[in-house]
Amino acid sequence: MSALAQAVARIERRTPAHRDRAIDGLRALALLAVPTGHWLLGGFTRDGDGALHNASPLSAFAGFAPVSWILQMLGIFFLVGGYASVLSFKRHEGSTGQWLRGRIARLGRPVLGVTAVWAALIPVLYALGVPHDTLRTGSTLVIQPLWFVGVYVAVTALTPYCLRAARRLGGWAAVPLLGSVAVVDFLRYGPYADAMPSWLSLLNLLPGWLFAYQLGVCWAEKRIGGRAGWLLFAGGSVLFAALLVVFHYPASMVGVPGAARTNSHPPSLLVLALAAAQSGAAILLRDKIANFLAKPALWAPVVVVNLSAMTILCWHQTAMLAAAVPASFTGRVLPGLTSAPDTVAWIGERLAWMPVFAVLLVVIARYARGFEAPWAKATKARRAAAGLLSAGFAVFALGLA
Repeated sequence: MSALAQAVARIERRTPAHRDRAIDGLRALALLAVPTGHWLLGGFTRDGDGALHNASPLSAFAGFAPVSWILQMLGIFFLVGGYASVLSFKRHEGSTGQWLRGRIARLGRPVLGVTAVWAALIPVLYALGVPHDTLRTGSTLVIQPLWFVGVYVAVTALTPYCLRAARRLGGWAAVPLLGSVAVVDFLRYGPYADAMPSWLSLLNLLPGWLFAYQLGVCWAEKRIGGRAGWLLFAGGSVLFAALLVVFHYPASMVGVPGAARTNSHPPSLLVLALAAAQSGAAILLRDKIANFLAKPALWAPVVVVNLSAMTILCWHQTAMLAAAVPASFTGRVLPGLTSAPDTVAWIGERLAWMPVFAVLLVVIARYARGFEAPWAKATKARRAAAGLLSAGFAVFALGLA
């Protein structure tokens, strides 16, 4: 038996019979959509000094926007997050505070790791001749996905309240969150938009992402099932189409450089419509997904991805930069890597680079996964140093220094 076959067999033996493979499969799918989306929909331009700047094929090809509908799977991520949090919360024997601190630590260690490493790398890379603009571009790309962790911590802290709402209201507990986002969208995009303050959109941040999380809590509590799945899928799809066609929401689910409006930062009603449709599909396909992942060879990759979830989230942009930054020193533009994403050919060229990014991510993850484990040997001084480095990196990445 080959080493790979032995690893697959070992994973299968160690998987408890009660493990919900469908939930893990959905989480892995949503997680892999993050690097796929960023690698495919994010490109670079190279200026005369050799510095890299962010660019997107969506700026040149608006018709490419439907790809973002598939790759924007944060609704699924929050759905299964709510489901898994309920199971974890019920298993935990200590206080709610202890449970929450454990969840925060699991999320926070990898974030501190990647930001501290980048903070230490920036002066080294600058000394090696990497332009300041390239460092700023890279730092921005690295820190952008990490907003998710802060939001996820916030909704996780609300798990006990989501449970109470689910038990009292069932699936209807998510409706007020949808209504809240709809009201804010009306105010910021409706006839009184000019009179509204610029910070108004931030009111959508928590209810916008809590919506799918609440659905996941209801799902775990068995308060929604097949009928609700059809309602979510059909209702979400109809609302999504109406917002695009009738109310002229931007078609892209990710930010487009230079665009006046964006759907995801913070989430608009279009994001919730997509999340509802995706959640409905997930609920309806649960049994089929579980049967599909009953095969050990298909289940093993799901386990590996889930065990490396935060490493993939935190380091996938670094993997792309590990290819692009050295390429910027070659003195020529490399198609699909440092060339402007403004031609149809670029899409095929970028697809050819994506296996390279994946290999680089695997190599990086081999060492970065250590940040996910408890820092048993880390002294208070080392933890404080990591915190200071992370804060310094955030200041630089956000353009505050």
